Amino acid sequence: MLDVLELTRTLIEIPSVSGDERQVAEYTATLLDRLGFQVILQEAEFDRPNIYAWLGEPAVVMSTHTDTVPPFFGWSEDEEFVYGRGACDAKGIMAAMIVAAQQLQAQGIKGFGLLFVVGEEHGSIGARRANDIPNVSRFLINGEPTESTLATGSKGALRFKLKTRGVAGHSAYPERGESAIHKLLDILQTLRQTDWPTCSRLGATTLNIGELQGGVAPNVIAPQAEAHLIFRVVTSIAHLKQHLESVVGQQAAIEYLFECEPVIIEVIEGFPTSIAAFTTDIPLLTNWGKPLLFGPGSIHDAHTATERIRKSELLAAPARYVELVKKLIPEVVAWSQNKTECKPEFVQFD
Repeated sequence: MLDVLELTRTLIEIPSVSGDERQVAEYTATLLDRLGFQVILQEAEFDRPNIYAWLGEPAVVMSTHTDTVPPFFGWSEDEEFVYGRGACDAKGIMAAMIVAAQQLQAQGIKGFGLLFVVGEEHGSIGARRANDIPNVSRFLINGEPTESTLATGSKGALRFKLKTRGVAGHSAYPERGESAIHKLLDILQTLRQTDWPTCSRLGATTLNIGELQGGVAPNVIAPQAEAHLIFRVVTSIAHLKQHLESVVGQQAAIEYLFECEPVIIEVIEGFPTSIAAFTTDIPLLTNWGKPLLFGPGSIHDAHTATERIRKSELLAAPARYVELVKKLIPEVVAWSQNKTECKPEFVQFD
């Protein structure tokens, strides 16, 4: 039987920053094939394969992503934690799902699968393509670091740029030009002071100003400027865009880059619950059935210079995934008898 700690170390040691996932995909596909699973690689983009593996006719699928944020750094550990890029987001989760799959296989259970996709950290091209894979799955267990709780809801995301234009001129004569940077700063301050929508279940919409660019030199009035921002969305994307556009008006051009709706997620009795303020691939995997969101590790450790996952939590995770799959398979049988719909439920504005 595979050791989840050792497999986590191995997966961490294979670099897979978004755009460079082939090596980890090939390693994982080879491992799953050796374990007796049927495996396909689906090219999400050139040289960026998703992995789909299964036993029997999968009615329940465990899924997470193979890519990580930069920069890559290898594994280390102490008595309590395993460290490394992807330790909790999401190499440890991959390892726990693979070990869970092997344990289910050893118990003679079929009718489940594994789906590992590229690009979740940057654009979610893997999930978009994976949604085209023919399947009969009724439940999708998506893996993200939720501190071993079942998330009852997940915020969406709206990434966008604001672009302003000015008139270049000599900085000694500001009245002869118009600073695009000053215009942009005024808009950003207005956005920060705006009351954005809230949801009784998911909480508040939040806004992060992530990148600023503009100007050509300190002694030149800036002719252009732009900011890259992201909302964590708790209502509909359309509603939030309407609100944003009314605030910005004609002061700046808005370029939308990525959008993902919030969702309400399935829960199962006996599991502690939480709300996920982050965004997942779930809204892009609608053809894989009703979603659940569960994983070891803390999102607060993800993307950090000391990314880590607690060993005790990681060791417990395979059994939790096994429990989820075994609880859901009877649900699939019940669904087949009454044919109720099994699709994600999207949040509506309060």
